[in-house]
Amino acid sequence: MEPKKRKPVIIAAIVVVGVLVVLGGTKGLQFKKMGDHFGAMPMPSETVSAAVAREEQWQDTLGAVGSITAVQGVNVTTEIAGTVREIAFESGAVVKQGDLLVRLDTTTEDAQLRATEAQLEWARMSVERARTLRKDGTVSQSELDSAETTWKQTGANADAIRAAIEKKTIRAPFAGRLGIRIVHVGEYLDTGKPIVSLQLPSPLHADFSLPQQELARVKTAMALRVLTDTYPGKQFAGAVTAINPDVDQTTRNFRLQGTLDNPDHLLRPGMFVRVEVLLPGDHKVLVIPATAVFSAPYGDSVYVIESKPGKDGKPQQVVRQQFIRVGRTRGDYVSVETGLKPGDRVASSGVFKLRNGMAVVENNELAPKATEAPKPADS
Repeated sequence: MEPKKRKPVIIAAIVVVGVLVVLGGTKGLQFKKMGDHFGAMPMPSETVSAAVAREEQWQDTLGAVGSITAVQGVNVTTEIAGTVREIAFESGAVVKQGDLLVRLDTTTEDAQLRATEAQLEWARMSVERARTLRKDGTVSQSELDSAETTWKQTGANADAIRAAIEKKTIRAPFAGRLGIRIVHVGEYLDTGKPIVSLQLPSPLHADFSLPQQELARVKTAMALRVLTDTYPGKQFAGAVTAINPDVDQTTRNFRLQGTLDNPDHLLRPGMFVRVEVLLPGDHKVLVIPATAVFSAPYGDSVYVIESKPGKDGKPQQVVRQQFIRVGRTRGDYVSVETGLKPGDRVASSGVFKLRNGMAVVENNELAPKATEAPKPADS
């Protein structure tokens, strides 16, 4: 391109670049003013409820998970094979000891018993005749002994048949509640075939384990408390009745067994429960509502509410994240072992939306009250 034609192009490019620089500077100045404006605006406050960390006297307990087992519980089975001729119970019924459950066919045994009883009567008459003749010296002592032996043997055979008939008449071995029957009339049952589950509903056992470090603190007759998610807020009282004499070599835990009453038959064998052994003596703990604890992979924390001067110089409430170590729980409360002191105010609701240094407004009107024995309403 000739120099004369190149000059206007260069001038035009310079003008365009200048215009772009001026526009960029103008926009940058506008964005800076907007940033300064929003930066000067106060952060919006979050509404939270608050609670005060306070000291209470809590009884020492040892907690564990366990399961409910029956003091007496069996699957009723047959001792002798046979065909079901009668079922005398309904599923789920309450029975007394000795109540008839199932009767198997005893036609053959009944016939054998009648024949054996006839032989027994003949043997009895033979013994009486031999005794009379022995007095007269007509028969020998060995003949009398043989007659008496035959009589006793025949009686024993009759007793064996009666026992077989009795074993085919299956009765409740103890009082309790029956489960669902799993046999039907006309069904042939092999020896040991289950018929129905029979459980004693009260009292019950609570089986659980504790670490070996607690062995010296636990003794029989100590009170215990049983809780289950099936009945939130309800507690079942009992006592430690047995402690295993050995410690498991794999887990280094020792097993315990507690006994508790179940008057309303709410607990059932096989249920998963939480067990607390009540140790003698109380100790002072610092408690806060469990809803105030923010749990995260790196630890538990709470948001402590503090009063600090704002940008306008007026005092405002802000939150400070404080890491804590929690201990035991009781109802809606949790104990704090480290990280807080009595009188600290913590946010007890809405903690998931809070950040360190955020301004908050306290409103406790709508927050549900925490209690050590919560009773949730039916949903």
